[in-house]
Amino acid sequence: MMNIKEYYMNAYPTDELGVELNENSTFVGLLDVLNTQSVNDDSDYVYEYIGVVDSIVRERLFSNLALVLNKPYDYVYNLWLN
Repeated sequence: MMNIKEYYMNAYPTDELGVELNENSTFVGLLDVLNTQSVNDDSDYVYEYIGVVDSIVRERLFSNLALVLNKPYDYVYNLWLN
């Protein structure tokens, strides 16, 4: 599977924030961050992991992660909230 930056730049080629995404971030890593952030108690860690502080980018990445996991968007979003 391609990393987050590759995915995002292919899916949203006109979004200038794509070039700022972390080159090393993956969807597996994003899921790990979502599963461990409650331990870290830092919801901003998702933004640090992906490399961009933008809610639209986060929502798009969460939507794709939900698709990969075959779960509804709310499942991934609730991981982030909890």
